[in-house]
Amino acid sequence: MMLKKIKDFAEKMALKIINSMGSVISLIIHTIFFVLAWLFTDFLFLTTVVSLEAIYLSILIQMSVNFQSKKLQSIQEDMEEIQEDVEEINEDEDENDIKKIKISMHMMQGMLKQLIKEVSDLKKKQLK
Repeated sequence: MMLKKIKDFAEKMALKIINSMGSVISLIIHTIFFVLAWLFTDFLFLTTVVSLEAIYLSILIQMSVNFQSKKLQSIQEDMEEIQEDVEEINEDEDENDIKKIKISMHMMQGMLKQLIKEVSDLKKKQLK
């Protein structure tokens, strides 16, 4: 239980960092930091900092991809459920339409029988 809370907290923090890293403010801060580091420190320190940041950014990018993949998978599952529901509704509508058509055909058959009987009666009257 405690491990899950730590994991959830870490994921929330990672998402906040991911969202902030892609901002204009982040770009400005990094530019200022790297210019100052380039001017006032030795090249080895600057290279080390840039390398470490690149490692962490690549991890954050991969985490972002994983989060998006989970979201897309969840959306895909929801879409499949919706598609199944739509198919069930269409099947129900098709069954209702078939029932209505059968009832209409049955009524038409009754009317046709009645008409045939009336025509037959009329023919009999004419023949007399």
